[in-house]
Amino acid sequence: MFESLTNRLTDAFAKLTRKGVLRDEDVAEALREVRVALLEADVALPVVKDLIAAIQAEAVGAAVVRSVTPGQMVVKIVQDHLTKVLGGTSSALTVATNPPTIILMVGLQGSGKTTTSGKIGLRLSQGGRKKVLLASLDTRRPAAQQQLEVLARQAGLNSLTIVPGQGPEEITRRALASAKLEGYDVLILDSAGRLAIDDELMDEAARIKEIAKPIETLLVADAMTGQDAVTVGRAFNERVGVTGIVLTRMDGDARGGAALSMRGVTGAPIKLIGVGEKLDALEDFHPDRIASRILGQGDVVALVEKATQVVEEEDARKLAAKMQAGTFDLDDMRNQLKQLRKMGGLSGVMGLLPGVQKVKAQLAGAKLDDKVISRQEAIIGSMTVAERKNPDLLNASRRRRIAAGSGTKVEDVNRIIKQYRDMATMMKKMRKMGTQGFARSGFPGLMGR
Repeated sequence: MFESLTNRLTDAFAKLTRKGVLRDEDVAEALREVRVALLEADVALPVVKDLIAAIQAEAVGAAVVRSVTPGQMVVKIVQDHLTKVLGGTSSALTVATNPPTIILMVGLQGSGKTTTSGKIGLRLSQGGRKKVLLASLDTRRPAAQQQLEVLARQAGLNSLTIVPGQGPEEITRRALASAKLEGYDVLILDSAGRLAIDDELMDEAARIKEIAKPIETLLVADAMTGQDAVTVGRAFNERVGVTGIVLTRMDGDARGGAALSMRGVTGAPIKLIGVGEKLDALEDFHPDRIASRILGQGDVVALVEKATQVVEEEDARKLAAKMQAGTFDLDDMRNQLKQLRKMGGLSGVMGLLPGVQKVKAQLAGAKLDDKVISRQEAIIGSMTVAERKNPDLLNASRRRRIAAGSGTKVEDVNRIIKQYRDMATMMKKMRKMGTQGFARSGFPGLMGR
């Protein structure tokens, strides 16, 4: 997320933070680089102009000059203004006091609208404990209604029965009646899209909105389309009116312009971001945390949240007890690898840590990608239960068998056994040094030598 923009901005600010005293010329030069980086990231020109002007007015002044760390002070000013551009504070989905809550999904075809409808339904069902009904109003795209029906089934939700021959407005009325009659808390209406904006699309969306009277009209836009997403956002807001935005494909190599431009152009908050194809790959949009990511400061809060979702409290207690008793085995190591993969793998975790751009480059150079985790899981999975419990059994012939079974080399098997032994040694040190031992001795990385 925002990788190219983050790299450009990190380079620009690195020059400032190395200087003990800043001149106005230093700040002006850095802001020129910031301006170019934002424009190359597809941020709308009016947004860039306003942002740079606001930063410059605050960054060139006595408060910065007198600061103990003037470079960091400028970075803080930029981060504050980026947060404002992104919306200032996070904005949650609105839930009606009297159910059902009606949510209308609008956007172009191919933006991920149908998948996002399923994701929001799952989120409200699981996290919000709501009874959710999905209804497809797309009678134009082949199998669009069937696609939503399949997604609903995968998410454990109900979808409106498909009646051939009904138009979008008739389906909307039937969905409203079913939601009220059957006691649903939430009704999500997945409207039709087009390959491009046209009057017919806008008129249809406006008519559906008039019938449904939704509490939320969410525009789904593809973050990868840059300026096109901004154009779509402006058009839908002017013709239909949107209460919030969902940006999809934020896990790709998006340049970030859509996220930085949407709030300024539409006035509507970005409420959610899609970060993958799976139905649970949907995150709340936090302007302050996204601004922190853009500036290479990471998002430790998101990392903790991911860990909390992946790691069960009871499992964590059991692992801590094993580590303390020195009985940590290869099964435990495999579980740690699985949890790392569930958290997004190396790239997902690294993207949330502060100041790791150089480390990420080193990992890329060493070819330590997420495939390493899968290979290590395969190696441990090719061992017998006895071998995983007692690695001392792993003699040369067993290691050759494991390598053949996992499709790897003996050297790979040797490497993971060494990593396990390093971890076991570190845990013994921790027991001797007490609770402070961890901080002093460090933690050998799973991706070690």
